[in-house]
Amino acid sequence: MVQSPSKPDSQGFFGAYGGQYVPEALKQRLDEVSQAYTLAEADPAFAQEFNELCIHYSGRPSPIFHCKNLSEEFGADIWLKREDLNHLGAHKINNTLGQCLLAKRMGKKRVIAETGAGQHGVATAATAALMGLSCTICMGEVDIERQRLNVTRMEMLGAKIQVATKGQRTLKEAVDEALAQWITDDEMFYVLGSAVGPHPYPYIVKRFQSVIGTEARSQILSETGRLPDACLACVGGGSNAIGLFSGFLDDVQVRLIGVEPGGRGDGYGQHAASLCLGEPGVMHGFNSYMIKNPQGEAGEVYSISAGLDYPSVGPEHAQLKDTGRAEYVRVTDKEALDAFFLLSRKEGIIPALESSHALAHALKMAKEMPGSLLLVNLSGRGDKDVAQVQQLFATKAN
Repeated sequence: MVQSPSKPDSQGFFGAYGGQYVPEALKQRLDEVSQAYTLAEADPAFAQEFNELCIHYSGRPSPIFHCKNLSEEFGADIWLKREDLNHLGAHKINNTLGQCLLAKRMGKKRVIAETGAGQHGVATAATAALMGLSCTICMGEVDIERQRLNVTRMEMLGAKIQVATKGQRTLKEAVDEALAQWITDDEMFYVLGSAVGPHPYPYIVKRFQSVIGTEARSQILSETGRLPDACLACVGGGSNAIGLFSGFLDDVQVRLIGVEPGGRGDGYGQHAASLCLGEPGVMHGFNSYMIKNPQGEAGEVYSISAGLDYPSVGPEHAQLKDTGRAEYVRVTDKEALDAFFLLSRKEGIIPALESSHALAHALKMAKEMPGSLLLVNLSGRGDKDVAQVQQLFATKAN
């Protein structure tokens, strides 16, 4: 195992992954963001304002919770980092607070964001409303149908919804749409929702999400007197996972396990497991593992969860995979749904379908590692998924 760097190099690379594979006009936008963030990161006043918003607006720190019923049934101590208890119900608010503060610091008047499951869109819309920024959310037509509740929430918060109607009409196309608009508007800031994209976004998102790992490490030590044997988180783009992992990167005895969407199986177009089943390639301005079509371009992906169906993954995760510091596995739709209902019925907590993937693998591990301590990042709550799950079962019944 080789220890991975916690920061990218001067060109934005984590080892071989990351960088800026973009046209000059977009590079200028990115360099402006990078310079502004470097100054903000060194400014105690910026950190103080961010921390105060995390406490008084978002409700941090989010607690950890011991799943006593599941632990008794499966044989290992299973703990949850309760990001689902944040304002608006997911980890996304950590990042939007930081990025919208940065946008205001830069004098921007408008923000734009992509969203899949809708939680990042809702968090961006709410934060923009709080800070007096105009807001546009780009969302694929398919995801709009899957996540109608979150679309309504965004509109209630004053955001304009831009529908992506090309390609698979999901998260990749929403990113395409957001980038195309950002490059033409000097007064706009792109609030990127995951630890993907060209430099400096993977690092910026990691920094704002690192509050998860910082809190979780302190909390698990306080509650149990020791570090977990493994930390688990779902991985689509990878922001909630890199946020949790960041608190434990130096604790080499703690296994870091990212859980990707295995979907319906390993065939092309049946999953979105970029790290497990993909190969290195460039899309959306950065180099990382990705699912490719026969022509070597971004391929078709699928997941039951709208927040996980992205054909690539954050570059730091790619580096963590190659160095062996983190492990990546995949969980099927069925396994995720089973975990969704199990947590709901055994602990009274309805998880997001994204988070259910991580929980599903933790339950597998619990049977194989009795007496172990497993910490799962419950990155979001399942309110947004209730209608989709209900429809799935209604369809099966017919």
